[in-house]
Order: sequence, then structure tokens, then C-alpha cells
Amino acid sequence: MTSMCRRMAIALAFATAPLAQAQQAQNWPAKPVTVVVNFAAGGAADQLARIVGAPLQDALGQPVVIDNKGGAGGNLGGEFVAKAKPDGYTLLMSSGGMVSINPHIYPKLPFDPGKDLAPVAAVARVPFYLVVRADSPVKDFKGLVADLKAHPGKRSFASPGNGSSPHLAGEMLTSQTGTSAIHVPYRGAAPALTDLIGGQVDFLFDPGISLQYVKSGKLRMLAVASLRRAPLVPDVPTLDELGLKGFDADAVFGFYAPAGTPRPVGERLNAEINRILAQPAVKERIVAIGNVPLPMTPAEFGHKGGEDFRRLGALIRERGIKAD
Repeated sequence: MTSMCRRMAIALAFATAPLAQAQQAQNWPAKPVTVVVNFAAGGAADQLARIVGAPLQDALGQPVVIDNKGGAGGNLGGEFVAKAKPDGYTLLMSSGGMVSINPHIYPKLPFDPGKDLAPVAAVARVPFYLVVRADSPVKDFKGLVADLKAHPGKRSFASPGNGSSPHLAGEMLTSQTGTSAIHVPYRGAAPALTDLIGGQVDFLFDPGISLQYVKSGKLRMLAVASLRRAPLVPDVPTLDELGLKGFDADAVFGFYAPAGTPRPVGERLNAEINRILAQPAVKERIVAIGNVPLPMTPAEFGHKGGEDFRRLGALIRERGIKAD
């Protein structure tokens, strides 16, 4: 083949690529879609995946299978999806920490979250709720700070994993209050909450699964780690209101796809998920677990991840946070 023929063949391939992608998207999905949740069952990512997964299944006309692959701060599930075939049949439901936090604390990741995963659709803003056991002598946030100062390095807080958003919330708290506490990482929010209730740790920044225990009287909520009060508990003050100015530990959870997934597939997924988030019944279920529905375009979702990457990276460097 002459060089001219080769150039013509390459040009033809590029010219027909968008057409091929459009044709692929038109036929998609022709089989079940797997949503990998990169945290343990029962946590915020898992609950949101299941809330959206059922109506998404109806919208796509194919089964949507939830597959939990927790571990390594979400990296195991993230890597699995990043290396999956980019055909729209393997998606990731994750906290934004996969893109904004993990690259800072894992120096040798086997994949690049910012390049190997494409943002598809945000689902919810997840506020974190500062909770203690109901039998704790700590009655309010002021009392927590006083207790931490009276017992430096003696109190402990749980998180869904080292470098997770709730972990960073705990580091923000101790940094801004000039206190110290022992961080105890778990493999997910649910086991962290279990040990808080069981008395193994003293406090926790929870993504919402603690609310039922607050209502039942097993836990006491001290504050919301956001700039805005949470809709489900409008009477609970934010840490910003309580004196920690600018305290914002919110995370945005959503769907990602392997980089290279046909753009029309991603656009359809975004449109379907945003329609689902507008349904009153879905809104109610998301708010009921303490989260806030947050429809976004893929570009907006990606921009938010980039902003958090810069903001949280500064905190991670300041606190010297590293992966285990």
C-alpha cells in the first residue's frame, strides 16, 4: 500500500468513527449493564446505585446488575472498570474521591482515574453527618472539641477507608480545632458505623446511613459537615455555622465509564439518569438516606471533580495523608 493509500485509509477510518459510534449507541444496550460499586454493600454508593439502578433498568430495557467490588479505598472497583471494555456495559458508581482524592494518596495506582474513567452522571451531593453514641458524655459540637482537647490523641474516629471523604472530614475537624484523634479506617461506611454503635470508636462522619439510628435514639447528631444545612435535618447546624468557617466535606457521588466509551452512550446514560433524578419517588428516596439529588451534565460533573482534586489535595499534603 502506498503512503497516499495509507493516509486515505486512516482519514476514512477517522471519518467513519463517529458514524460507527452512533450506530453502536443506537443498538445499545443489547445485553445487561453491570454497575460496579467500589465500596462495601450498605454504604452510600451502594444505596444510590440501587435507588437509581431499578428505574434505569426500566429506561434501558435491559437488566442493571449491581456488583460490589470494595477495597483499597475504592481502587479495586475503579481499576476493574477503568480496564473494562469501553462499550457501555460496565459502569462505576463511586464517590468523587476516586478522582479527587486517591491520586494524591496512592502514588503508584495501576490506573489514572482522571484519564481512564469518564464522568457520566452525578447522582447526589452526599453531606457528612457528625455523630456520636447516645450514651457519649459529648452533648454537642462544643463538647466534642472540649473532650478532644482534654484527651489529646486518646479519642478515635472511624471512616470508610484511609483517604475517604469522611476521613478527610475528620482531618479537617482536628486541623481547624487544633486537636488530635486516632483515625480508624474500615472497608466501607456500614462496618464503620457498626463499630461506632458497638463502642469501638468515639465519633464518625457518616454519609447518611446513621440517620435511622439517630431517629431511634442510639446515636446523637452534632453537626453537618457542609456549607448548607441538610434537607432531612434542617435544625442541625453546619460546622461552618458553629465556627469552622468554610468547612466543606461534601462529596459528589455518581456514575463513571471506561474512557473511550462511545459519547452517544454516555449522553444517553446522562439523560436517562437525570430524568430518573427528577422523579419525585426517587428524590424522596435519596433525601431519605440523607443525600441531595444533584443532576449534572458530564462536563459539570468532571469540572466538580477537578475543583475537589485541587482543594482536597492541599489538605492531604498539609496533613501528610498517605495510603496504608
